[in-house]
Amino acid sequence: MDSLTNFLAIIGEEVEDAEEESFLLFSQDIPSANLGFVDSRATTIDITIHDQDFTIHQSPTLLSSSRAGGTTGAVLWKITPLISTWLTNTTKNPNPNPLWTHSLLTPTSTVVELGCGISGLIALSLSPKINHYIATDQEYVQRLFRQNLDENSTASSTSTGTKSKGTDKASRRNNNNSKQSIRNQDAGKGNVTFTSLDWELDVAGSLKESLGLVSPLSGTTGYGGEEEEEEDKGFDLVISCDCIYNEALVAPFVRTCADLCRLRPVYTDDSDGNNMGGDRGGRKPTVCVIAQQQRSPEVFEAWLQETMRVFRVWRVSDEVLGEKLKSGSGYLVHVLLLK
Repeated sequence: MDSLTNFLAIIGEEVEDAEEESFLLFSQDIPSANLGFVDSRATTIDITIHDQDFTIHQSPTLLSSSRAGGTTGAVLWKITPLISTWLTNTTKNPNPNPLWTHSLLTPTSTVVELGCGISGLIALSLSPKINHYIATDQEYVQRLFRQNLDENSTASSTSTGTKSKGTDKASRRNNNNSKQSIRNQDAGKGNVTFTSLDWELDVAGSLKESLGLVSPLSGTTGYGGEEEEEEDKGFDLVISCDCIYNEALVAPFVRTCADLCRLRPVYTDDSDGNNMGGDRGGRKPTVCVIAQQQRSPEVFEAWLQETMRVFRVWRVSDEVLGEKLKSGSGYLVHVLLLK
């Protein structure tokens, strides 16, 4: 069996029924975590990930404002440090994350995060271990996101991308930000890039192109036996951390995940368990990791039903997640692969 098939064999059980999964998860006792903020009144929060200390700046004022489009990304959420720790358990750490042991995350990986918020914590902890990290969210989080990366970065530097290309409506809406985007590019060419991405208006599939990050795959062999250059517009991993809290966001969120995953081959396994994904360019399917706090069973079930229309879904087991993310913690982690 190949590395992805091996990974799926140990990650946890595949979800077969959305209603049954929702009932099973929400019939358990769930500890109260309020809305899930670390501290919604603090302007700075100190966090340690694998013995590395970070000071995260956030905006309680912005959180409590009446800004159209939401303000939930203005502060740090409790699940984010836990997922940062879990994702960065490399083979150098005890109990390494199977994404690393099965080479789905490697030093050459490109990762995209949806709804990164202001903290930049996952980007800060994961980017030194991979090739490129693209963080996406609404434009309003950019100032604090950049501040957190600038003040906490040691191994990596920051670059701020321009707006990803979307519909004409989205382009017109962001014309006013173009001068600011140009000014922001003076941060240098690091391996962390922030760009705004609207799940309803933008074309997620053009994300790499809009940032000028598409590179040819070396040594690609065409059908005629000659070497060809193909562009890899896809990602090794898509991460989302606590973005599912509103039923109105479910459809555009799932569609964005699917559009990003369609840039890579689809995973299929035959009766012998052999991966029939992959293509002549040697690209692996994109893996989605969706982490969320347990809040509303209705919203969760709506997300899972919509997701299972286009994805196969695995709930990550307690053995893989560890003590702080296991069942009963109030947090859930699922792995998605496009059908």
